[in-house]
Amino acid sequence: MHEFLGNICAIVGAQWGDEGKGKLVDILSERFDIVARSAGGANAGHTIYANGQKFVFHLLPSGLLHKKSIGIIGNGCVVHLPTLLEEIAEIKKLGADPTGRIFLSDRAHLIFDYHQKIDCIEEERKGKDCVGTTKRGIGPAYTDKARRNGIRAGELVNGFAEFSAKFRNNVEKHQEVYGFAEDIECELERYKKIAAEIKDMVCDTTEYIRDARRAGKTVLVEGAQGTHLDLDFGTYPYVTSSNTTVAGACSGTGIAPSRVESVIGILKAYTTRVGGGPFPSEDTGEYGEKLRAIGSEYGATTGRPRRCGWLDIPVARHAVLVNGIDYWNVTKLDVLSEFATIKILTNYKFNGKELSSFPANLETLEHVDCEYIEMPGWQSDISGCRTFAELPETAQQYIKKIEELTDTPVKFIGVGMDREAMIMS
Repeated sequence: MHEFLGNICAIVGAQWGDEGKGKLVDILSERFDIVARSAGGANAGHTIYANGQKFVFHLLPSGLLHKKSIGIIGNGCVVHLPTLLEEIAEIKKLGADPTGRIFLSDRAHLIFDYHQKIDCIEEERKGKDCVGTTKRGIGPAYTDKARRNGIRAGELVNGFAEFSAKFRNNVEKHQEVYGFAEDIECELERYKKIAAEIKDMVCDTTEYIRDARRAGKTVLVEGAQGTHLDLDFGTYPYVTSSNTTVAGACSGTGIAPSRVESVIGILKAYTTRVGGGPFPSEDTGEYGEKLRAIGSEYGATTGRPRRCGWLDIPVARHAVLVNGIDYWNVTKLDVLSEFATIKILTNYKFNGKELSSFPANLETLEHVDCEYIEMPGWQSDISGCRTFAELPETAQQYIKKIEELTDTPVKFIGVGMDREAMIMS
């Protein structure tokens, strides 16, 4: 099944996150032995509908619904352990017991409650210039990592005295700057219990993957957020604090770039964004509202309404460029089924000149002139389609236009919420 994907495949979001990555990860997990998260933390929200149930994954790899799948939380992730344990307990209640199938990198940095407090304080201080974070402590934890005073999972389970000293020192230093309250001794007691609970799942996951590959196992790397939230290639500073591209998939797991055999880009059939930052194809009127309503465009993690607009081809091309995307999974094509006419943003112009690349300067991006083409809609239910030929002719034309404009083939097409609602070629 899908031999063209090879033994190590990376899945990346092509837009501003929320593209629907979890569904394809869930489907492909039947073909892959290991599913590894490489970046981000509980700011991700991957929603899967399977067997009549809704599962929302934040830290856990989405492939864990399959009983044979091994889930890895890689070194590039930042992890709030209480949230991780809550998530494990929740999916156990739903009948998907991941016990013994989850491994956490000993190099993964930990998020503590004080990081979340700092996140809230910093967003409030920025006022109207706030980034619109999930306030899960992601940025402050990555900041500590970059400052070289972060605390890693291995430190918690391999020496509690040293962990305690470092934790106490970090809290006190942050309190001097931010002035928040923290019961250090209570937190240390809490983490002493957590250390015992997670000890068996913490290991050198890079070595684990290497040994698994030598034994003939296959690996699917699950990206979080999207290319345009990448710390380097996204719409900085309205980005997340990690590398969400395929480069992050490698550095966040320890898999060498030369070992990745295929990259799948997840491209929503239209475009959405949460939080602040430029969004050239945003529609703030009737069409945007309609996309939000039909697509249930509310954040899986925060519940915030997503900003909605038409498919943005310069965004997609930029994702192809920086990720080397081999194939597209176009998601939520069914959401467009009620539209008589569908627009595609094909090019940006600035000061009368067509831009050859996605601009780094946000002032430019905020003021680009957008060139659109219009295509006829299909206005029929496509949720039962399971082959490309079953799609209405105008829906086929829409997919072919995406392939033409991005020079990248579409191999997967999402046509509904359920796991089975996917066209695969």
